[in-house]
Amino acid sequence: MNTPGQVVLGAQHIALGYHRRGAPTQEVLRDFSLALRAREIVAVLGPSGVGKSTLISVLAGLQRPDAGTVSVFGETVQAAHPAVGVVFQDPCLLPWRTVRGNVAIGLDFASRAHREAGVQRVERVRAALAEVALAEAGDCYPAELSGGMAQRVALARCLARQPEILLLDEPFAALDAATRAAMQALLLRVVTARRAAVVLVTHDIDEALRLADRVLLLRGQPAVLAGSWTLARAKSGEPRHAAPGLHQEIVSAMTAVNPAAPVVASVRVPDCALELA
Repeated sequence: MNTPGQVVLGAQHIALGYHRRGAPTQEVLRDFSLALRAREIVAVLGPSGVGKSTLISVLAGLQRPDAGTVSVFGETVQAAHPAVGVVFQDPCLLPWRTVRGNVAIGLDFASRAHREAGVQRVERVRAALAEVALAEAGDCYPAELSGGMAQRVALARCLARQPEILLLDEPFAALDAATRAAMQALLLRVVTARRAAVVLVTHDIDEALRLADRVLLLRGQPAVLAGSWTLARAKSGEPRHAAPGLHQEIVSAMTAVNPAAPVVASVRVPDCALELA
């Protein structure tokens, strides 16, 4: 079990580019570092195409950087780690499997350190579906699900593996506003109950401010860290209210023509009112 303040996921000076024969290397990320602490939610903001999804792939061990290292609980990793779970924007459900069968996929991988016994496997699937309020939908097929339900299945599939670190790549981007708000609240309840650490990639500033303890801004080509805002924790398990002043500050940092040094700020949110620390 992780302890508060412990660095559970680290990225040190990550650089990555796309290499094509006969063409210059296209740099995507340059000198990115991150220390994700236990039970912390870090949101990574940036415009479309800046490299946020690529960053998630690197942190998840699905893509090796050209330079720098990724570590999980202090151990350098070069492949997927069982303590890390990933949820993508597309739920990626197999249409021929039931909801229950899709959630169980994460327990089928031979690379898992401990293959689950039948009874334990069934219980993990049951518990994960109950956690995302889909206990009665186990026998449904993906074609019968709404967008919000499909994304909950994807989250349950990740949770069934009992990861201590969640990497979320714009998982709510395709949902309508009401469903997205419900999923945000669900996510906070789940990670609070599990005491998990989260990296959430999003292009939605309000979503970042509602959910995160810390907000990072990527911008430029190649992408570099252009801003960092630390927010006081909201009431446990509940999203924050809107923060128009900070929203505008982040917009300004995102659209600055000639950004100077990265913006670093600390923000308190007492009684739903923002104050610069």
